[in-house]
Formats: sequence, structure tokens, C-alpha cells
Amino acid sequence: MADFKIPFLVLRVLQVLEEKGFQAYVVGGAVRDILMKKTTYDWDFTTDAKPEQIQKVFPESFYDNKFGTVGITVEDLLKQFKSKPVKKYLEGIDPNRPFEITTFRSEQSYTDRRHPDKVFWGKTLKEDLCRRDFTVNAMALEMQNVKLKNKNGPPATSCVALQAGNLKSKIIDPYHGQQDLKAKLIRCVGDPNERFSEDGLRMMRALRLAAELGFTIEEKTLKAINKNSVLINQISSERIRDELIKLLKSDFPSDGIKLMDNSGLLQQVMPELIQTKGIEQAGHHTKDVWNHSLDSMAGCPSDDPIIRLASLLHDVGKPIAQRIKEGKITFYGHEVVGARLVKKIADRLKFAKKDKELLWLLVRYHMFAYDPKMTDKAIRRFINRIAKENINAMMMLRIGDRKGGGSKATSWRLRELQERVGKLMYTPLQLTDLKVDGNDIIKVLAIKPGPKVGKVLEKLFDEVMEDDKKNTRNYLLKRIKEI
Repeated sequence: MADFKIPFLVLRVLQVLEEKGFQAYVVGGAVRDILMKKTTYDWDFTTDAKPEQIQKVFPESFYDNKFGTVGITVEDLLKQFKSKPVKKYLEGIDPNRPFEITTFRSEQSYTDRRHPDKVFWGKTLKEDLCRRDFTVNAMALEMQNVKLKNKNGPPATSCVALQAGNLKSKIIDPYHGQQDLKAKLIRCVGDPNERFSEDGLRMMRALRLAAELGFTIEEKTLKAINKNSVLINQISSERIRDELIKLLKSDFPSDGIKLMDNSGLLQQVMPELIQTKGIEQAGHHTKDVWNHSLDSMAGCPSDDPIIRLASLLHDVGKPIAQRIKEGKITFYGHEVVGARLVKKIADRLKFAKKDKELLWLLVRYHMFAYDPKMTDKAIRRFINRIAKENINAMMMLRIGDRKGGGSKATSWRLRELQERVGKLMYTPLQLTDLKVDGNDIIKVLAIKPGPKVGKVLEKLFDEVMEDDKKNTRNYLLKRIKEI
């Protein structure tokens, strides 16, 4: 195996467990990433030590579950090793993510399709690996002769080369995960029907991994997802949403959505999107709404999963809004229909309020148009409607929409709009930006608080929207007397 490096703290965890007479291995995504020569910060361990034994080895650890996983923070590890949190220790790891050390285990029946009804402590590594989801995740890294000279301090470099000196490594791979890595395949460990009946979320995870890695789903595994796709409805919406967001953040989100469709999961998770298939479009569009939507997401320059999802769903209202009269196809109001649909989707998948509102806004107003004759006031109202913080997201969606329709990423109109928005972004856009407020009106006019205060403010704001140079305290105080 080629040389590679591993963080010092990871080696220390292995060393301490081995010094106490236990077996210890790195497992999961870290092993896969190492073999793919990818940077990883996701370090998990497995051992034959029982949870209570792990906690004796690592007194600062915590154990708050029944699945054999003991957690310990990087901060507490450093305390135990009596080391300062120097930069050398933190390279190659995520200081905010606890290390997880799990006892070898086997499992029996999954009544809730998510968690094992009973966990049995295993005696061998193979017992532990056989319960894992996919072959590329069912490998372990064994360290041999882990003897770090300076136990309480970092080495000369932040990481230690595994092949250096007497420090050797070995990949344990009973299910041929390395072969599947080379073939770029996601394959279940053992019978895929059993794996998915144990935990329905594994179906979404398979597609997400494929989208992240640029892999395909092995044939039997894909057939099993189709067969068991309805089981996803037994999984909590929050867990499905989290996997969907990871898929959307991946390097190949459009491929991930296509896999969701081919596997039957899209029908379960976002059936509204299925309805866009075969909906032909007029004008410059050469593809149906379904393919245009996929291309729009692929063309969106943002890696934000919410903006990507909005790009995918921006035309989801077209199947309902479509009208065909005398051979002419129209979709009047599809953005309003689509905004209602994405709100339902966001509610169903339990998206955070902020994300739901952004999805709704991007879909609702994605049909914005620009004309060079538009006044500054009109541009300010556009900014105010979208909100300053969302302007860039809307532009990202428009670029994706253009590319998804076969056009260039931008146009002179879009560039001119962006320039004008940039110039007006920090001019008065709402009542609170005025240099006077309601108290000034009450004082100048010697009136009591009431509707008239608001009416005067609106008139002042309307003037300032027309000409932001009028937003001075002297001018506005004078105008209050004249209104």
C-alpha cells in the first residue's frame, strides 16, 4: 500500500487502546477516503473493548447510547494527554467533531427499520464489519507497532507517515470494498434486501454516496432499492432531509436526483418533481420541464444546497399551470403555484424555517424581468422584495435557469441589472433607512401617535426611493411640514 499520513491524535487513540491489551482499528469513511487519496476529517474507531472498558481508558469520554459507541472530544483528548491544543494536533481532524469509539458488535432485527432491537457485543472485527451498509464502508485500517516516542507532545510534523520506520499498516477488507472502489460501485454488504429492511435510510445513503463520489449503484443493490423504496416512509423526515441536503451538496447532484428517480425513491420523497416529466415547453426551451430542471441545477454556480434545490424546483408549478390553446403553450402563474408546492415539500421534509422561506422566495420571484427603462425606484423595490441578503442567491438561480434553457450564463440585461443593483444596494430600501422617524414627525407636527405618522413616513419614503439624495435630515424635516 502506498504511503499516506494519519493525524497524530488518531495514532494516540490506537496506541492507548493497544497498550491496554485491546484490538483497535480505524473504520468507515476514513479508510475509504485514505484509499481514494482524499482528505478526511471523519475518524471513527472500533475495538473489542466494552464501553465501560473504553471509558476507563479514556476517563473524559461520554457514553449516552445503547449501541456501544463512546465519544470523546478532541479537547478532552488533549487534556488526557496533557498537551496544549497546538496547531500541529488539529491538522487532519475536525476539532468540533468528537472521536467515536465503538465496541465490536452484531445486531438482531430492526422493528423500526432504523435501529437494531438488540445489540450483541462481538468478539471479532469481521463480526462488526458484516453489519455495515456498503462494501466501501466495511473496511478497517490496522496499525502495527504503534510506538510514538513523544507520548505527550506532537511529532516534528503534524501527521505521521504510516510506512515510515517500523510503523506499518494493513487494510482489512473481507467484502472486497477495494475492488468496488476501483470499479466505482456502491454495493451492499451481503443481501441488499436485508440491509435495507434493517435500515431504510441506507437507500438514501447509497444514492448520496454515489453522488458524492461519482459512483454508480451496483445492479442488485439498485433493484433492491426499487423493491424496498416504500420503506423510506418509515424513516423520519429529518433524516431523509439531511441525506437529501448532503446529496445536493455533492459534486454530482443532478446524477443523484436521477438515481433517486431510477430507484423509485424520488416518487416517495418528492413526487411533485416526477410530474414535470414530459411537460413540453415553448419558446427557446428544447427540453421538457424535468430535464430543464435537472440542467438548471447542474448549471447553478452556487454550492449552497438550498439554492440548488430551488434551481431544481423553480418550475415545479408548470404541470399545474400549463395551458394549451390553439397550439400555444403557456404557464402563466407557475411561479405562484410552484411557491406553494415548495412550501409543502419543505414542510413535509421538516426544513428549517429560514431555508423554507428562502426556497419559497426564490421560486416565487424567479420570473423577475429587467428593462433598461426601469427607474432606480423600481430597482430599489426589486431589491426590497428579494431582500439584500438574497440577491446573490436569486442571481445564481437565474444563471442556472439560463444555462438549463440552453442559453449562456449571462446576458447584457442581466449584467446591467446586477450593476444597477450593486450601485443601489446600500441606498435607502426601507422605512428604517430614512434619516427621520415617527418621533420626528410627532414632534414637528405636534400630533399624537396615529395613522397620520405612518402616512407621512410613506410619502417621505416614496420620495427618497425616487431620489436617494433627498435622504438627509434637513431636507426631510422640512418636507414633514409641507406634507
